[in-house]
Amino acid sequence: MQRKLDLAMTLVSNPRIIFLDEPTAGLDPRSRRTMWRVVKDLTRSGVTIFLTTQYLEEADQLADQIALLDHGTLIAQGTPEELKRMIPGGHIRLRFTDAGTLGKARAVLARPAGTAGQVGTAQADEEALTLEVPTGGSVPELRGILARLEDHGLDVAELTVHTPDLDDVFLALTSN
Repeated sequence: MQRKLDLAMTLVSNPRIIFLDEPTAGLDPRSRRTMWRVVKDLTRSGVTIFLTTQYLEEADQLADQIALLDHGTLIAQGTPEELKRMIPGGHIRLRFTDAGTLGKARAVLARPAGTAGQVGTAQADEEALTLEVPTGGSVPELRGILARLEDHGLDVAELTVHTPDLDDVFLALTSN
């Protein structure tokens, strides 16, 4: 309630800039989501919000731009998506309808094919009928992978893109 009251008192003067320091610390999940909704509504109405948080999921949900600090030094900045693309670990997960198609897809993607879609480390999960393919997630790279599969008559039942989260980014970029 104290956090909500603090925010309400801040909004009385209709500010154009608000500084929020750990606005959801100690809040239950419902209250945290309510606070996130309030922050999003404020930014949509044109209020600039400077948010400090150690909860990187919160930064991912709320921030247009993020600056990561390590011992007081700026180590990276950008949109959440730009930051997530800075480190390896991204992949696509392709699901197939049967084990035969999965095996053929794995073989096709393991062969060199120029620069687009060359995959030698794809991981198959035969029980789930999925192939996890390391990728930076760029559209040209994804098109190349899908085109190679299509060229071999292989249909993908489902595709999901996975990128590192901001916790992964922070851990990869900070010294300790």
